Amino acid sequence: MLQYTRFEKARIIGARALQISMGAPSLIKIPKDVIFPIDIAMLEFKEDAIPITVKRVEQL
Repeated sequence: MLQYTRFEKARIIGARALQISMGAPSLIKIPKDVIFPIDIAMLEFKEDAIPITVKRVEQL
């Protein structure tokens, strides 16, 4: 797994949580006690299941 900055991680989890809250299906098996989209997105991030990529621009 690629090492993300804290800003990239926040952006990925936030974008995925928004998708889930708008009705997108979950990409992992969710425990019954987890109901909030942000928590589901964090679980997906930990399992490296989020299909979002990060493009980095090379610094001069």
